[in-house]
Amino acid sequence: MTAPLDLDQLQSFCAIADCGSFTEAARRVNKTQSAVSMQIKRLEERLGHVLLARDGRSVSLTHHGEVLYERARKMLRTNAEILDHFNDGDLAGSIRFGVPDDYAVRLLPVILSSFQRTHPRIAVDVACMASEQLLEGMKAGRYDLIVFTQGTDHSFGELFRTEKMFWVASHGGRALASEPLAIACGPNCCIWRKDAMDQLERTGLDYRVAYTSSNATAISSAVLSDLAVGFLPESALQPGMRVIGEEYGLPRLADAQIALMRSSHAYGGIYDALANHIVQSMGNLEQVHHGETAEAAE
Repeated sequence: MTAPLDLDQLQSFCAIADCGSFTEAARRVNKTQSAVSMQIKRLEERLGHVLLARDGRSVSLTHHGEVLYERARKMLRTNAEILDHFNDGDLAGSIRFGVPDDYAVRLLPVILSSFQRTHPRIAVDVACMASEQLLEGMKAGRYDLIVFTQGTDHSFGELFRTEKMFWVASHGGRALASEPLAIACGPNCCIWRKDAMDQLERTGLDYRVAYTSSNATAISSAVLSDLAVGFLPESALQPGMRVIGEEYGLPRLADAQIALMRSSHAYGGIYDALANHIVQSMGNLEQVHHGETAEAAE
């Protein structure tokens, strides 16, 4: 009978894949670097394939490593679920959580306040910043769990919500009539900006980027102050905003795709409690925000 794979080795393997460093992975799994290196050597010998490609200080997955990574994550998650099933103790601990400020203003207070009521012994430390910064922070080990806007690469993260993107302007404002059209948007790395600019170029509409910020609150303020027209996902619409339809010549935008990413250790227990709460809460947004969205779209 073939012996099962060592979950401890898989944990170290996933940690290396997440951060691209043996040194950082060793810190995350509370082992010495030499111990982690030995674990990977034994795992590669067991499977008969090289799993990690080493190039100087950087480490990346080989083809066989990519095949193992997804399956190893599933095994770690299943292991955590089994332990949770037989654990009768109250959930307690702390979670480092990151969320884009696109969703923080309206959604974060609702989601976290209800979570804290049901899980008073779990402390959630929150950081709000752009998705690109959150992904970098996750790789550097600064977060256990993040919500982020998924781009064209769906090979990472757990997609759990898709929202419509809307062009928005201030009620009664004049920015919509500006020539060229004044746009408020995120920096060049923003996936929403790239899509909006591509669509505008295809339509031939004359525009200029009048206001740029990585802060979603600043973008919303620029729109509400009638400095420019912007684009936001449904859950980020605010009272005082006017949703602009295609009758104004603005192109349709690609949907916003919202995903969850976990560190390789963040399965089961307190992590599943928060992750499940976020997914469930954001899944019910149609009911929670239906009235406000309709009002903003008038």
